[in-house]
Amino acid sequence: MKKRNVVIFFLALSLILSAQDYNRKEINLTIYNSNLGVVKDLREINIDKGTTEIKLSDVAKLIDPTSVHIKLDGIILEQNYQYDLVSTDKILQKYIDRDINLIDEDGNLISGKLLSVYGGQYVIQNPNGGLTLIPNIDKYKIKVESLPEGLITKPTLVWLVQSNNSGKKDVEVTYQTGGLSWSAEYVVLLNENDTKLDLNSWVSINNRSGASYKDANLKLIAGDLNLVRSRDYPNMVKAQYDAGVMMEAAPQFEEKSFFEYHIYDLQRKTNVLDNETKQIALFESENVSINKKYLYQSGSNKVGVYVEFKNSSENNLGIPMPKGKVRVYKSDGESPQFIGEDMIDHTPKNEKLSLKIGEAFDITAEEKMTDSRKITNKINEQDYEITIKNRKEESISVNIEKYFGLNWKITSSNFDFKKVDASKVEWILPVDSDNETILKFTVRYEY
Repeated sequence: MKKRNVVIFFLALSLILSAQDYNRKEINLTIYNSNLGVVKDLREINIDKGTTEIKLSDVAKLIDPTSVHIKLDGIILEQNYQYDLVSTDKILQKYIDRDINLIDEDGNLISGKLLSVYGGQYVIQNPNGGLTLIPNIDKYKIKVESLPEGLITKPTLVWLVQSNNSGKKDVEVTYQTGGLSWSAEYVVLLNENDTKLDLNSWVSINNRSGASYKDANLKLIAGDLNLVRSRDYPNMVKAQYDAGVMMEAAPQFEEKSFFEYHIYDLQRKTNVLDNETKQIALFESENVSINKKYLYQSGSNKVGVYVEFKNSSENNLGIPMPKGKVRVYKSDGESPQFIGEDMIDHTPKNEKLSLKIGEAFDITAEEKMTDSRKITNKINEQDYEITIKNRKEESISVNIEKYFGLNWKITSSNFDFKKVDASKVEWILPVDSDNETILKFTVRYEY
């Protein structure tokens, strides 16, 4: 249905909003990985002595009203969250049995009492008692006298407060909201011989909460919180991803441990605007030593290419790394070229990271069972061959991983192997340039 044009006189509403135009002294914004933000808003508000009403209208549309906490010099008698927002349908529902005016495309006026808006069809009683039926309202402008009582233009928090004195007072409001999230983004550049990398990291902040936070003190918390997912945020809308992306010059984040998580505290104020994706530099590291690894996992017909490195200070890192996407580039001699990407989980310092870059083009693998035999009623044996072909111009080593079931034992192998755990075995096969290597082994199952 086309959007209808509604003309409303907002004089009374404007006076109400002006009266509630409080002075914001400070806003603190904490954003989590899990579509959650915590807003702490400090305002200076003129409060009358006795019982008075405080309204705060510029809160997030996706606020969790059950999470609201207010702190002030006074007694809180009631707290309400009003979210019956203005819309054409809601205005007209409240105008049933009241006079309205309709203006068609030619400027003709229809006036009368609105009797029904059922199913998009309008019934209007004319001043002479006759009825006008309008099956399609899209071609009309609708004019009403005023905004019906109970409708508001923004979600509004309302408190009934009792104060022993009057004057300007600090009021601190804290609440949770959906529509706020952040993730880490990493850009990696490999050196020419795949032994070192340079790493730049960014945080991408996504604000779809329905509010802007200007000059905010920003903190990001990395970690997996346990959340009860029964929240029903009023007026929750599907996120739209057509907002612009904003990139900033490198700032300073201060990182510290907090409970079982990590906090990244931006050491300056920033604006986090509604329907905006903001990117802020987190950290960068150069000359990080890496190991390039070829891996064949049994059951696949591809050989994966991985880059591994340790997140340690000795390796020019040693920083808790939030989970996020890692994009990997390498120069072709003229400019950096994208060669693959992977996701990492939250990674503490001194832990190893492994990035899958892609599949090797010039390395192939073929696996087959060459024999299976029954030794006794409780013992079976199987012979396997895994052939690795290397069509590259240099010699390589390929890691092979194979998983077994229960009660197994490798009785013979033409290459050394390592039993990693109860079901996993690893081999490392050297393969000369433009050549192949065949792994042969026998596994015995006893039941």
